[in-house]
Amino acid sequence: NLQESESENKLDGETASDSESKSEFGGSAPVPTSDDTPEVLNRALSNLSSRWKNWWVRGILTLAMITFFFIIIYLGPLVLMTIVMCVQIKCFHEIITIGYNVYHSYDLPWFRTLSWYFLLCVNYFFYGETVTDYFFTLVQREEPLRILSKYHRFISFALYLTGFCMFVLSLVKKHYRLQFYMFGWTHVTLLIVVTQSHLIIHNLFEGMIWFIVPISCVICNDIMAYMFGFFFGRTPLIKLSPKKTWEGFIGGFFATVVFGLLLSYIMSGYRCFTCPVEFNNDTNSFTVDCEPSELFQLQEYNIPLVLQSVVGWKTLRMYPFQIHSIALSTFASLIGPFGGFFASGFKRAFKIKDFANTIPGHGGIMDRFDCQYLMATFVNVYIASFIRGPNPSKLIQQFLTLRPDQQLHIFNTLKAHLVDKGMLGSLEEA
Repeated sequence: NLQESESENKLDGETASDSESKSEFGGSAPVPTSDDTPEVLNRALSNLSSRWKNWWVRGILTLAMITFFFIIIYLGPLVLMTIVMCVQIKCFHEIITIGYNVYHSYDLPWFRTLSWYFLLCVNYFFYGETVTDYFFTLVQREEPLRILSKYHRFISFALYLTGFCMFVLSLVKKHYRLQFYMFGWTHVTLLIVVTQSHLIIHNLFEGMIWFIVPISCVICNDIMAYMFGFFFGRTPLIKLSPKKTWEGFIGGFFATVVFGLLLSYIMSGYRCFTCPVEFNNDTNSFTVDCEPSELFQLQEYNIPLVLQSVVGWKTLRMYPFQIHSIALSTFASLIGPFGGFFASGFKRAFKIKDFANTIPGHGGIMDRFDCQYLMATFVNVYIASFIRGPNPSKLIQQFLTLRPDQQLHIFNTLKAHLVDKGMLGSLEEA
């Protein structure tokens, strides 16, 4: 019996060191959460098996969430940023609550307070950087904002340092290791949740299409992988997620690539989606109006000779962004799910079913956004590596805030450079 018990522990990924940690954490892991399915759905689906009942609950709630997603897109960038902030706070709360359920057993001071304090500090730092970067003219126009912007990093460091000192003062004898576990828990949570949500907002400022298409590809892959797995799944994919199958994984990949191409084609024709989100200082509002870049203008591409006989076409008209969408949808299908596997491993480590029971049939908010965070980082890196170039409007904004003598120095330097390039004369003639 002892050997069987040890074997089961090994299969579940638990070792002797895990058992020691478990005793130090005060006993068993947090009690698994369960979904609170609305009573109206329970009554309507009472005659179905648990498998099909879960299918309908997930389907109905998925449609509701997609509808809500469309609504917030319609409401504009400011609402989208607010929703991202709310999702970030809720995800942080779900992860920290799991830690607090373990940590609270010793009634050690300040853990939850310090966790939320560090969340405030990190958000102040990141969003302060964003405000300074994208609302530079507005910041320079208001004296209090100009002072906060000038000393932003120093203030952010001072705030964090205060929390650090508070943590050191809260250390309790005989429980040092546990407290440092929780200190690390908080900071890893901040790294996973806050920094990624910050990148999502940066992607949004590049154009709503860079926000909507990646998120939609992850949602599509999640739905189609579930559909293919539900009807055709036979071969297990990974032990961390026993319900995931190779059939669902492969079917979700092809469906997501096709979906990404179609969605990109539709959205590339609308300026409200393709133009960068900018702040208009005259109206104090966001604007998304511009002349579309080459990325969002139809181009004609030659089809390889091998495929011409199959499709019957020699050329194909498509937006260059559609080619980039293939990279986005491929990442969402092949690498994005590993965010979900990571979350599954985390939940298995603490023997919980879901992060919370916020959404019936889906678990917590973190259960729905575990893949989105990897996607946000990839999109931000992809834009920086292959898309983004120098932004003339930002350079001009910064130039206008310099002293007159500094502006004159830059003007003379630029003039000399254009003369050397032989461009100044042609500009003057024009």
